[in-house]
Amino acid sequence: MLLRFRRTLVAAVVAATVAVGVGASAAAGSQVAVTGPPPGSAAWRADTVLGVRLPDPVGAAPAEVAAFFAGLTPAQRDALAVRHPLVTGNLDGVPVEVRYRANALALEEERRREQAAAEDGTLSAAGRAQALARAQRYAALAGRQILAFDPRGRGQVVEVFGELSPGSRPAVVVPGSDVDLTEYDRDGDPYAGPAGMARALRAATGGQVPVIAWAGYTTPVGVGMDAATADLAVAGGARLGRFLDGLAARTGAATVFCHSYGSVVCGRADLGPRQAAGLVVFGSPGMETARAADLRVPVWAAERNDADWIGRVPHVSVLGLGHGADPTGTGFGARVVSSAGSHGHSGYFAPGTASLANFAALALGDTAGVRCADRDPGCHDAR
Repeated sequence: MLLRFRRTLVAAVVAATVAVGVGASAAAGSQVAVTGPPPGSAAWRADTVLGVRLPDPVGAAPAEVAAFFAGLTPAQRDALAVRHPLVTGNLDGVPVEVRYRANALALEEERRREQAAAEDGTLSAAGRAQALARAQRYAALAGRQILAFDPRGRGQVVEVFGELSPGSRPAVVVPGSDVDLTEYDRDGDPYAGPAGMARALRAATGGQVPVIAWAGYTTPVGVGMDAATADLAVAGGARLGRFLDGLAARTGAATVFCHSYGSVVCGRADLGPRQAAGLVVFGSPGMETARAADLRVPVWAAERNDADWIGRVPHVSVLGLGHGADPTGTGFGARVVSSAGSHGHSGYFAPGTASLANFAALALGDTAGVRCADRDPGCHDAR
């Protein structure tokens, strides 16, 4: 009987998770989360040119990394970026400007490598085409403020829009399924991808808030068990928490915007007030908890619009399937804000919507300026 129930639940959850992805494909294989130290970590650990041991990419806390780099000269910092671009560019605690420099070098190095593969006559036509696509993607990121870049797996990227000055209290956008280096920018659907969301939010704040598009974890692909379980969210949450640790030392706590499966990541990140001034969730299948109060920071939830298929996802958590309570539900305890004018699972950042206006107000710290959902007129009240 238990086995039959589990199979029935699997079928229901997997069938419903078409809403969890952004442009999800019809089916997908299981994804392996990218974890562990950045590429090139062995050479980094063996480097003795500065006459001191470099911070361990795994064991060193972001504060320890920041203290180490604070004791270096500009020339020494640049030398590390040149010798170890993938480690320096992905190491939380490294000064922002040094990470930009390192990631620009890493992107160009990867672009050249993929371009050479695209011109290699010994590869298959399909292999050359894939290499050319990657080379073009890396070229498209040149000249941008790339705070993290990892070519492993499907690729990860973190980009800054605006200036991460001391005390600037940024906004961070955490996307849902089907987002990777290739799907990071979506010209055909500009407010569906993390880069478009970040641009829209920064514009809605009048350019006052720096916004970070954080495509820094392995997301589920399409409809499958990855979207229905929390395995990738657990790995992603650990990466998000460390990233926000390093960011907070420079900018203060961020307001974190969590879309779709990204809200599962935010729920599993175990964020505290030093890292996050608040969590804002939208299009959420659940946050792996029954109550907003368990998350230690204020939680806001955008009211789900009628065209958002996430409403078909069962808000359950049984035998490791599903992500728990609906953050917009009355029993969850989040502050529910209006999303009037939004349409569909990826429409919450569209200009002119109440959801984007509310997101901008929250990013600016203007909680009094938030428009509450009709069924939660007291959303401004502390909870």
